[in-house]
Amino acid sequence: PVFAGMNGSAIENFSCVIYNVSLMNCTWQAGRDAPEDTQYFLYWQYSRYDDAMECELYIKDENGRNLGCRFQNVTIQTAVDAYFLVNGSSNESLIQFYDKDIKLYKIEKLMPPSNITVNCDEIKNDCIIQWQRPHISHSNKDKCFKYEIIIKYK
Repeated sequence: PVFAGMNGSAIENFSCVIYNVSLMNCTWQAGRDAPEDTQYFLYWQYSRYDDAMECELYIKDENGRNLGCRFQNVTIQTAVDAYFLVNGSSNESLIQFYDKDIKLYKIEKLMPPSNITVNCDEIKNDCIIQWQRPHISHSNKDKCFKYEIIIKYK
């Protein structure tokens, strides 16, 4: 197409992670052949049918170029793909856009278990270790979790 933009001007290495249940961080790198004055803008929507939202809090490099975004109050809907679009503008040339569908639950970084307690009985020579599963935004199923306990003797 005529408006495709200059090759190598679209962003690269786009990735997002959700942490602390509802915070999302997305980052990218400027296109290797993008002009110096290129500025990028991120839009996303929960599904193709929802309204697109522009990033409210950009992460900028030392030159003021947007190379990431922080989102708050993100809720994960398991069934649908969220749609991300990063376009750019430059006074020198047209900039190619980048887009990607992401299942949000696949990029959630889980918090560690909480309220960990250890009760040891020296006479019986055993210990009971208990914890609460981490809070997770998209599921309340305990069977989703696997735990590994590493015991180091001193």
